[in-house]
Amino acid sequence: MAKSTSRPAKKASEAPKQAPSLPRSNNPYALTIPKSNPFSPDELRDILRLMMSARRLDQKMLTLLKQGKSFFHIGGSGHEAAQIAAAKALVPGKDWSYPYYRDLSYMMGMGLDAEGVMDNFLARADDVNSGGRQMPQHYGMKSARVVSQSSPTGTQFLHAVGTAKGAKLDNTDEVVYVSSGEGTTSQGDFHEALNWASRAKLPVIFCVQDNKYAISVHLSQQTGGSVYDMVAGYVNLDRIEVDGTNFFETFEAFRKATARARRGDGPTVVVTDVVRLLAHSSSDDQTKYRAKEELERDLQRDPINRMKDALIIAGMLTEEEFTTMEREVLDEVNHATDAADAKPLPDPSTALDFLFSPKKLDLRYEHNTPSGNKTVIVDAINHALHEEMERNDNMIVYGQDVQDGKGGVFTATKGLSTKFGLNRCFNSPLAESSIVGTAVGLAVRGFKPVVEIQFGDYIWTAMMHLRNEVSSMRYRSNNDFAAAMVLRIPVGGYIHGGLCHSQNIDGYFTHVPGLYVVYPSTAADAKGLLKTACRMDDPVMFLEHKGMYRQGYAASLEPDEDYLIPFGKASVRREGNDLTIVAWGALVQKALETARVLDKEGISIEVIDLRTLVPLDMDTVLKSIAKTSRVLVAHEDTLTGGFGGEVAARIAAEGFELLDAPVRRLGAKDCHIPYAWTLEPEILPQDKDVIQAARELVAY
Repeated sequence: MAKSTSRPAKKASEAPKQAPSLPRSNNPYALTIPKSNPFSPDELRDILRLMMSARRLDQKMLTLLKQGKSFFHIGGSGHEAAQIAAAKALVPGKDWSYPYYRDLSYMMGMGLDAEGVMDNFLARADDVNSGGRQMPQHYGMKSARVVSQSSPTGTQFLHAVGTAKGAKLDNTDEVVYVSSGEGTTSQGDFHEALNWASRAKLPVIFCVQDNKYAISVHLSQQTGGSVYDMVAGYVNLDRIEVDGTNFFETFEAFRKATARARRGDGPTVVVTDVVRLLAHSSSDDQTKYRAKEELERDLQRDPINRMKDALIIAGMLTEEEFTTMEREVLDEVNHATDAADAKPLPDPSTALDFLFSPKKLDLRYEHNTPSGNKTVIVDAINHALHEEMERNDNMIVYGQDVQDGKGGVFTATKGLSTKFGLNRCFNSPLAESSIVGTAVGLAVRGFKPVVEIQFGDYIWTAMMHLRNEVSSMRYRSNNDFAAAMVLRIPVGGYIHGGLCHSQNIDGYFTHVPGLYVVYPSTAADAKGLLKTACRMDDPVMFLEHKGMYRQGYAASLEPDEDYLIPFGKASVRREGNDLTIVAWGALVQKALETARVLDKEGISIEVIDLRTLVPLDMDTVLKSIAKTSRVLVAHEDTLTGGFGGEVAARIAAEGFELLDAPVRRLGAKDCHIPYAWTLEPEILPQDKDVIQAARELVAY
């Protein structure tokens, strides 16, 4: 096992900003081809040619930037040997890949040709990576099982672990590759992924391409020692550190890691000591923070130069053949650029395509009336999960404390692990980012993860995944990949839960494009909507008010196993003529109580339960307002920034002519929710607050 050492940064001075020309001079770091080399001379020349193509593409893209043809570039110059070595150890279309933005050579090793690279850089409609939806160097190629990668650093680690978990559940010998720079190993998701993968012996290869700089921050300011040393404590984890500019040494490391993963022996971290021959990106100037001597030392380890000299020493290549190869590569890159440049940009009319699945689901909605035994919300949810797991063998449930004997802290998952086994219902680590991140990888692979976040108050560590990964996977991949999952999340107050067990989070997530947001208020609706969510081809945030789980007023006759409720269809809970109250969650019951109280005063109130916030059923709301001419929007979340503001704005924009009074909103005060039972009622909306607001609005 080869070991590399990091070098400390030196004082910055001037150095070239462009990638170096393809090397021709003698190299003191020349390689000797080892006897264990499995590649033929022709294959080695092809590998060198691939490295040269990636380098020329970097240079060409920088030229195109100056011409205003595109607006961003992040290069892989200096990483070519390590990336192609990894690609050669894997099988495109069988194994899975989660690359990062510097993985140009790896992508070419997976089959992305020069024209495909330029389609991506020039944001052409034919770009197989994203159809022009993402910035350049954000890769994804369905045919090679390269999953769409976004900009956040580190999220890909947990996605890879999820896909590897799926490979193990399917009992395959597939391997999952995931890569990053050394700076990204400072992210918590890296360590969460190592914890999960090592504990479960998952077939993941973690490739850390250590070029010593995370933009301008040196490794010495990122890591206490080396990445290789840092990962030493994980069980079932192999670690290898190699000279990433040495193709042969690096290939042997990936060959070993791949074989180990296929045998089922667990994950490997391969730390490749590489050189960064370009600045971090086209927006960076590394001469501001790197010394000229350091840059020149990196040039001596140029992987192309080292590979070229190795072939010449072995008699597999001549200088003349190299010169010819260089000229041919340049011609190919120029031709590929011209071909891509001639292609059309994406049609503006497609800008909104694939936010959600375009596929129409063949579902029968509300075909009968709930007629079973009376049940409460939490039991209706439990029954829905049982029925949907029975129906769909690819549906898996996991989260904190979900397996028996706990069966969830609220018992919503009771009996699932006993009935379906621990492969389909299991406890996760106590880490919300892990839960959601791995669900992405499982969903990409074809599983239907239905995960539980124990309390909505603790979802925030998963926010990066929810906002930048789950919600955008379909859109950013141009419909090649999707993260169809259900996130069951207990929310809400009125339980003396204090600051961190009482939060309503619906307003945050209705703002995220690509997420459905569901919030039932009765047991029948909870079951019908959850069963629909489990069959959707998109991510669904299913919010469950924990204070209503066992409330008698939210109980209802239970629907059968075929009962489904469509998203985007509100329910008229009570008809009336004088005032419309639009509510969801716990405020539906308070609206109904208000209607009963004011009915005795001769005031007729119609109560609309939205049931789903995304999509929002404005038709039912406007139809009601056309009858009543007055509307109160009542919700439990804080008034400022609550979803009621969106509902009110839509009413004002679409139903202004129907109104005889201003739209009124009622919500929690803009304050944290205190624990003491004398304080909580001062913050959360109470029956008396809704009644008073309704009286005032009717009297306007």
